[in-house]
Amino acid sequence: MNGRAVPPAMSEAEESAAEAAGGREIWIEKYRPHSLEDVKGHEHIVERLQSYVDRDDLSHMLFAGPAGTGKTASAVAIARELYGDDWQENFLELNASDQRGIDVVRDRIKTFARSSFGGYDYRIIFLDEADALTSEAQAALRRTMEQFSNNVRFILSCNYSSQIIDPIQSRCTVFRFSPLGDEAVAAQVREIAAAESIELTDDGVEALVYAADGDMRKAINALQAAGIMGETVDEDAVFAVTSTARPEEIESMVRTALDGEFVAAREQLDELLTEKGIAGGDVIDQLHRSVWEFDLDDRAAVRLMDRLGEADYRITEGANERIQLEALLASLASE
Repeated sequence: MNGRAVPPAMSEAEESAAEAAGGREIWIEKYRPHSLEDVKGHEHIVERLQSYVDRDDLSHMLFAGPAGTGKTASAVAIARELYGDDWQENFLELNASDQRGIDVVRDRIKTFARSSFGGYDYRIIFLDEADALTSEAQAALRRTMEQFSNNVRFILSCNYSSQIIDPIQSRCTVFRFSPLGDEAVAAQVREIAAAESIELTDDGVEALVYAADGDMRKAINALQAAGIMGETVDEDAVFAVTSTARPEEIESMVRTALDGEFVAAREQLDELLTEKGIAGGDVIDQLHRSVWEFDLDDRAAVRLMDRLGEADYRITEGANERIQLEALLASLASE
């Protein structure tokens, strides 16, 4: 290994966006923050990170939170601010979900940590999806963090901090990235639309915010895909490219079931699954997000949440999505 960071592979969503754009630059990379002040929606975290950078005195850090909330962007922005044009030579990015074994920790990380670093006090190793590492690999990582603490700082990124062993957590400053607020997502997509000369309607912004559900990457990818379809990005274009059900469609299906009309509710579910191609798990997610927006009475809301939890668990365990969703509607209609 030559000590140079290897760019992470594109996700399927990013590859699809690139293909749809006819080979043009992917917007999630084009508009990736280059400095901490460009990171949206986490002002309190940015302020703390900026103080580390200003003092040039990083600790080991653990970034925990859902996808698309700025964890990787913050790590790269730190490296850019610390090392300037030399940031790639002093920043190693590894994806633990691709390389789970203990050999990655023992070989690649140690080789990078031991190599020369051209006048800087320390280098940065960014380990993405660290919660995918096996317990043995995490134990090896903990020993490596101790061994090279004088010249390497680790930034670990994960979705679930509970999957990181306590000895590593105790060695890190923990930053919890929550899903981005609607205002932050809306501001970013408006800014990108203006830069790309795309007409973005107000209902289009609302649809992007709804479809993203706090994930900035999802919002930007949806904007780019919708922008390819026409000069104007409105809610119709957004819901079409994201395969997302409209909130009113979800609400109508639930209310129909609660009114005891199971057959009609099942037909609405069939349209979502078959005509619009929405995955059963996504229907569950949208139902969960919308429960408290349906203006249901407390009893109906509790019934729906109880059935949602049961259906979600069974689908996660491998049950048939359609059967579980139909059973959910049937239980709502029968009470």
